[in-house]
Amino acid sequence: MTAHSQSSALVECVPNISEGQNRATIDLIVAAAAAVPGVEVLDVDPGADTHRTVITLVGPPVPIAEAAFRLVEKAAQLIDMSNHQGAHARHGATDVCPFIPVSGISMEECIEIARAVGKRIGDELGIPVFMYDRAALRDDRKSLADVRKGEYEALPEKLADPAWAPDFGPAEFLPRTGVITVGAREFLIAYNVNLNTRDKSQANDLAMEIREKGRAVRVEPKAPYYSSGRLLRYLPSENIWPSGITGEVFSSRDLLEQHLKSHQTTLANETSFFGQDPTALEGEMVMKRGSFEHCRAVGWVIPEYGQAQISINLTDFHVTNMHHVVDACRTLASDRGLAVTGSEVVGVVPHEAIIDSGEHYLETQGSSRGIPVVDRIETAIQSLGLSDVSPFDAEKSVLGTPSTRGTLTGMEVADFVDEVSRDSPAPGGGSIAALAGSLAAALSSMVANLTFAKRKFRKRRPQMEALSIDAQILKDELLRAVDQDTAAFEAVIDAMRLPQGTPELKAIRDRATEAGYRHATEVPLVTARLCLQAMDLAVRATQQGLPSGITDAGTACWMARAGLEGAILNVRINLLESTDEEWKSTVSKKIALIQDEARSTLDLCQKYLEEILGS
Repeated sequence: MTAHSQSSALVECVPNISEGQNRATIDLIVAAAAAVPGVEVLDVDPGADTHRTVITLVGPPVPIAEAAFRLVEKAAQLIDMSNHQGAHARHGATDVCPFIPVSGISMEECIEIARAVGKRIGDELGIPVFMYDRAALRDDRKSLADVRKGEYEALPEKLADPAWAPDFGPAEFLPRTGVITVGAREFLIAYNVNLNTRDKSQANDLAMEIREKGRAVRVEPKAPYYSSGRLLRYLPSENIWPSGITGEVFSSRDLLEQHLKSHQTTLANETSFFGQDPTALEGEMVMKRGSFEHCRAVGWVIPEYGQAQISINLTDFHVTNMHHVVDACRTLASDRGLAVTGSEVVGVVPHEAIIDSGEHYLETQGSSRGIPVVDRIETAIQSLGLSDVSPFDAEKSVLGTPSTRGTLTGMEVADFVDEVSRDSPAPGGGSIAALAGSLAAALSSMVANLTFAKRKFRKRRPQMEALSIDAQILKDELLRAVDQDTAAFEAVIDAMRLPQGTPELKAIRDRATEAGYRHATEVPLVTARLCLQAMDLAVRATQQGLPSGITDAGTACWMARAGLEGAILNVRINLLESTDEEWKSTVSKKIALIQDEARSTLDLCQKYLEEILGS
C-alpha cells in the first residue's frame, strides 16, 4: 500500500458487480481493470449467496478512471442480468461504482472523475447511468437505496418514466446489462472493537450507544446494561411527552419543545430522524441519537477469536475516526464491567486517518506530534490495539503512506554514497543539495523535540511542537526532492537521445530538450527555497531550543545553507542551456533574492551561536 507517494493523488474505486458464483467470469472482469498501468487491485470479495463481488482498486486519477471504465465494459459483456438472482439489492451488471479520495486529491476532484466516467459509460457503452451520493446531479438521487428502489425488476417501468431519465446514456431498458450507479463518497473504514466477553448482547449494547442511529430510550435500568431499563413511549393522550435526549418526561408538547430548543433541536427533527411522524406519536418509542455521526455499528461474536466485537463502519473519518469510537467504547465498557482488549481494521485504512489517530494519542500523552510518520503510525497501532487478534502490517494495511521503496532515499547510506560516486551524472549535486536540506530540517526537529521533553522548558512546548511539526514536513519534502532532481536530469538525457535526422525531428528534439532543462532548473530552485525555510527553522531552534542543542541547531543552519547554495549552482548551470532570455532573467532575480535572505538568516543564526559559545 505504501508504494504510492503521499504527494501524488490516490483514488480508491470500489465497483460491485452482479456476479459472485463464477470465479472465471470474476477474474476476467478484474483483469480488465488490473491491465491498466498504475492501478492496483487491493481486494476481490465474491459472495455466492449475494451473487455479487466487491472489487477494490486504487490508483492515480487518470488510470483509475480508465480501469473503472474497462471493468464496466467487461462486466457488460460477460454478465447477463436477465437471469440473475441474489440476496443483495442490485439493478445492473456493474451495480455500483463509487470513487473515493484517499490522498492528495479532494472530494470535488473525485466528483469530477465520477461524472466523467459516468458520461463516458453512457456515451460509449450505451448503458443508462445514474449518478449518486456526492456526485449526484439531482438531490433526489443522492441515496443509493432510493435510486435502486425496485431493483432490476422495476427498470422497464422506471426507465419509461420521464422522471427517471438517466443522467447519462439512453432512457432504455437493457435486459442484459440493466443500469449502473456511479458516484463519489468518503472512504469507509471497516473497524472492529474487541471485547473481553463472548456475549453478543453486551457488544450490541455498546454498539447502539455509539452508532449514529442510536437506540430506544430506557429508564430505571435494573443492571449496568442499558437494555435492562424500561422503554419510554410517547403517550400524548395521557400528557406524557418524554425527551429522547435526557429521558425527562414533560406534561405537554410545548414544554418538551422548549426543552429541545435548549438543545438546539425540535421534536420534528428528532422524530423524523428516526422515520417517525411527529403528528402521530401515540405509543411510539422514544428514540435517542448515538454518540457519533457517520458511524454504523452492531454487535457480533467471532468464534475463531473467542470474543465478541463491535463491528463498525466509519463512513466519514474526517468527522468520526477510529480513536473517537474506541475511546468511547473503553469508557462504556468500563461502566459495564467489561474491557476493550483491542481493535482491528478490516481491509485498509487511509494514511490520513491513522496519522490523525496517532497524533490524537501523542497529544493526550503529552508527547510531541512532530515526530516521523512511521512513529506516528506506530503510536496509533499501539494505542488502538490494532495487533490484538492478529499482527497489523502497516505496509499492507495503510493506504497512501509515503514510501522510499525503490528510491534513492530508500537505499542504505553506504549504498547511496557509492551510487553518487559512480560515473553516472545522476544522482548529482541537486540531489545532494536536497539531502543536505533534509538533514538540516531533521536536526531542527531533534532540537525542538529534546526541548519539548525537558520539564525546565515546558512553557516553550507549544512553540517547540510547532517547530518540530514544520521541520518534519520540510524534511519529507526535501527527501522527495532527492529523487525528483535525479528524475528531472534523466528527462533531459532522454530528450537529448531523441532522433534528429530531419528538420522536423530536430525541432521536436530541441523543444523537448528546452522543456527538460527548464524543469531541471525549476526543481533545484524549489530545493533552494525549501533549504531557506530549513535555515529559518534552524534559527528558531537556535533562539528557543535548549542551550545544549544550540550547536546542533547551528549545524542545521550551515547544512541548509550548503544545500541552498548547491541547489542554486544546479539552477545556474541548467539556465545556461535555455534560450528564453526573459525567463532566465526572472530566475536569476529569484536566485539573488534567495541568496540575500540566506546570508541575513545565517548571520542571525551565527549571532545567537556566538552569544552562547562566546560566553
